[in-house]
Amino acid sequence: MVVSDVPHSARMWDFWLGGKDNYEADRRAGEQAREAYPGIVDIARTSRAMLDRVVRHLVVDVGIRQFLDVGTGLPTAANTHEIAQRAAPECRIVYVDNDPLVLTHARTLLAGTPEGATDYIHADANDPVAILEGAERTLDLSRPVGLIMFGIVGHILEHDDAVSIIGTLTSRLASGSYLALYTGTDADPDLVEAERRVGEHGGVPYRLPNTAQVEEYFSGLELVEPGVVPGPQWRPEGPVKDSAANVTSLGGLARKP
Repeated sequence: MVVSDVPHSARMWDFWLGGKDNYEADRRAGEQAREAYPGIVDIARTSRAMLDRVVRHLVVDVGIRQFLDVGTGLPTAANTHEIAQRAAPECRIVYVDNDPLVLTHARTLLAGTPEGATDYIHADANDPVAILEGAERTLDLSRPVGLIMFGIVGHILEHDDAVSIIGTLTSRLASGSYLALYTGTDADPDLVEAERRVGEHGGVPYRLPNTAQVEEYFSGLELVEPGVVPGPQWRPEGPVKDSAANVTSLGGLARKP
């Protein structure tokens, strides 16, 4: 079976975001999910908006200059390196994904500033040791790092495994590092059903955690205000509109002591 025959979450998100880097299988699975739960598009777009706010906060307000973005997906508008290097050109960013199509776009991802650095690791979120070893080519793990995990924890199909993987990643990062995480949740049965349909039609399964499970991802870390909240409510820069993401998404930012 060739890559284009199998739907992939990164390409499905690209489809929901209005991108063009997806195949027929991705569009078919993405449309099935959207028909079952139209709010899935809002959840995807909220992820991008929150990423922008989180990265700018870490660069401008905290002074973070290194980022490890796990499960980055396809390059679209407002990638982590673009947000970070716009504020501080010397920022260094490492992207991680296991989609072969993302690899073909690595040159786009690597088009950062001369003062900084960007790199891409073709690795699986289930292998944190390989991720860390690859990241060390570009990042200095003895200095604070912003670990970005947006839309990826649900692809780790056992909750305890997700907690362990996040723990392994953060354990190797320096004091003063941060974990930024965003995910859909099981708060709406219609979204749970939509994700089930995606899996039935050959899409990549996504495990929707509950609120307590999302909070557990931040165990041992110091949550930054406003804590674990729906994505649109994390430090909004304007009025928060009613949307599916206000019900079915959660995100947060936490500091490693």
